[in-house]
Amino acid sequence: MNPILALAAKDLRILMRDKTGFFFSLIWPLLLAVLFGTIFGGGGDGGGTIPIIVVDEDGTDASRAFLARLEAAPELEVTAGTRTEAVDEVRRGKKSAFVVIKRGFGEAGENPFWGEPPTVELGADPARGAEAGMIEGILMKYASERLKDFFANTTLQQESIAEAKRAVREADDMDPGLRSRFEGFFGALDDLLRETDNLQEADTANAFGNGLGGFTPLEVEQAEIIVERRWPTNAYAISFPQGIAWGLIGVAAGFGISLVSERTRGTLMRLQTAPISRTAILAGKALACFTTTVTLSFVLLIVGRLIFGLRPSSVGMAAFAVVSSAVAFAGIMMLLSVLGKTEQAAGGIGWAVLIMLSMFGGGMIPLFVLPGWMRTVSHVSPVKWSILALEGAVWRQFSFMEMLLPCGILIAVGVVCFAIGARAFDWVQRS
Repeated sequence: MNPILALAAKDLRILMRDKTGFFFSLIWPLLLAVLFGTIFGGGGDGGGTIPIIVVDEDGTDASRAFLARLEAAPELEVTAGTRTEAVDEVRRGKKSAFVVIKRGFGEAGENPFWGEPPTVELGADPARGAEAGMIEGILMKYASERLKDFFANTTLQQESIAEAKRAVREADDMDPGLRSRFEGFFGALDDLLRETDNLQEADTANAFGNGLGGFTPLEVEQAEIIVERRWPTNAYAISFPQGIAWGLIGVAAGFGISLVSERTRGTLMRLQTAPISRTAILAGKALACFTTTVTLSFVLLIVGRLIFGLRPSSVGMAAFAVVSSAVAFAGIMMLLSVLGKTEQAAGGIGWAVLIMLSMFGGGMIPLFVLPGWMRTVSHVSPVKWSILALEGAVWRQFSFMEMLLPCGILIAVGVVCFAIGARAFDWVQRS
């Protein structure tokens, strides 16, 4: 038998006989996947901001001011863009909705007493009606704040009334009696404002909050879009990639410590007395780690499919993600083995590093829940790329080209880490 295969088979037999190692390599990741899936499935949306993209087609001071209000809104995570970008972001599931501030928004808002209200267009996934309703309510809220500013400014109100009176006088098709009533109303309102130009904003806001009949501060038009379904079918579609990531971490740590143990106990020195090269010895250990991680990943995916309704969008993409992840963590295993001269040191340092990579890589909390700066930091974690590749195959519906980035990074991490670890590995037995 090839020496590398023989050494790999030896390590696999040792793993199978080690009940503790077997538990933490296979059973523990499965328990984590089920536990997290149950927790995620039992909760609601958990609050937080709603990501939207806003398009300003009006380009006036009023539209820019309204956009600034939305950007400052604690309920929203706002990105500015074009209409094409907005539709594409929502269609692909990257944003919850888009809002288009339509042309004429600023002009319509100049005179709340006359004409049509300002108009925006709202486009959202039809399946996310609750979020769409929340966004519409938020838009009304900040449009109302805009009107509160107007009602607190008597100068603007007097200018608006003057414009309304001029429009009434120039309306040739208006009934003379109705024109007379409007002129009398606006004249009386203008006199009232002149007498109360010290009106406080709080009073006007309270009056506005009590309602102004059928008056609406904003007209919201609904846009129809066709959405690409890139959402998890259930909570286990999120938790099982996390569980697989924890399995990869456990296997890499376990094999890394075992390599240190074989060095300190003199096993590696005895192997070198046989006609086996150092490269073959390390390659055998890496092959055993690779085989274990691949087996673990597919076992979890099969369990998820049979019991929890996990349906990978592509078996081929799933295999690509699993193999790439296995390569990465086999290389990481080699690097972990040189971090300490004893089993205790290597284990402590290795687990500390792996837990940090998991924390920032989405192994503990899904990446989309993390703050923006943590999502940026997560780019350095192979755990993040492994989970992304697995999610791409399970529910994100990644194409082959989209899978190339996370899988390519994982393979590169594995090759580089293995090369560094193999070069730095100390073959000298430690007492």
